Amino acid sequence: MTPKYFLKSIALAVIGTIILSCNSQKKEAPKTETVEIVDPLPSWNKSLSKEAIINYVADVTNPESNHFIPVKDRIATFDNDGNLWSEQPAYFQLFFAIDRVKALASEHPEWKNKQPFKAVLEDDMETLIQQGEHGLLTLVMESHAGMSTEEFETIVQDWIKTAKHPTKGVGYDKLVYQPMLELLDYLRANDFQTYIVSGGGVDFMRAFVTEIYGIPKEKIIGSRLKTEFKYNNGDPKIMRLAALDFIDDKEGKPININTIIGKKPVFASGNSDGDLQMLQWAASNKYKSFMLYLHHTDSEREWAYDRASHIGRLDKGLDQAQKDGWTIIDMKNDWKLIYPFEK
Repeated sequence: MTPKYFLKSIALAVIGTIILSCNSQKKEAPKTETVEIVDPLPSWNKSLSKEAIINYVADVTNPESNHFIPVKDRIATFDNDGNLWSEQPAYFQLFFAIDRVKALASEHPEWKNKQPFKAVLEDDMETLIQQGEHGLLTLVMESHAGMSTEEFETIVQDWIKTAKHPTKGVGYDKLVYQPMLELLDYLRANDFQTYIVSGGGVDFMRAFVTEIYGIPKEKIIGSRLKTEFKYNNGDPKIMRLAALDFIDDKEGKPININTIIGKKPVFASGNSDGDLQMLQWAASNKYKSFMLYLHHTDSEREWAYDRASHIGRLDKGLDQAQKDGWTIIDMKNDWKLIYPFEK
């Protein structure tokens, strides 16, 4: 073999080795996997409110962030009426009280000529509303008392199975907000403890909303009647009395939060001036906090109301939210759908 041919053979061999090596590397190169990004709030449109929520959660759950919040302090409180479910044309518990008064009317003949019961029995909603807060509280106290806590729970559970909303025509338990259900799940997935802090009756809510919201009874806080313990010959009962013990509204909310939870929330959500003090309490937290107001702006899919509404008035709260840069949900524009049955 001539030197020239020998060198040519070596060159060809080297080139062949390089080609084989490259092919081998191509075959052994790891395949890139496509990572699917799951939207934690799929019923929300792309909006400033959605972006603010997600950015907040990402920030305070990041151990490298200056705003990191330990798991034990991730407390989130939510109003119920008008914030987790609808509240128009009246609070759902008022409709329950109206049905209870009608069911008990035969035992109370004096109600035929006594307000606010007379208005209820005559289906006179205009006169009933004119009775004001005192009249409505009287209605609730009289219709919710005189029984044990177990008996009351059963009555509420039976009612919710069949009662229908007067204008929507579906069960009251169907009128919960799908976007807020997603928010509750999203927060819990990031180790937040979620609480209901509502002006509604605590025993009324505890009777059935745990299954709806995934919030256990001990994390449901609300207004309550006075009660008393009866040994009842070895069959103890907690009896409900026709007297108010605590109203969980306005200043009552932070007071109840402090008494029952014992920690300031870092995340607080409401829809009315009745929730303002709860949001102010959260805003004073030493941790980075998030204040969220739901503004009812959808007159077609739900209702539109704020400053002038007799139910869920949002006036002073709206002013402070705008002034202090709190997050405001525009229901009409921020939510793809309102209720779960719209899916």
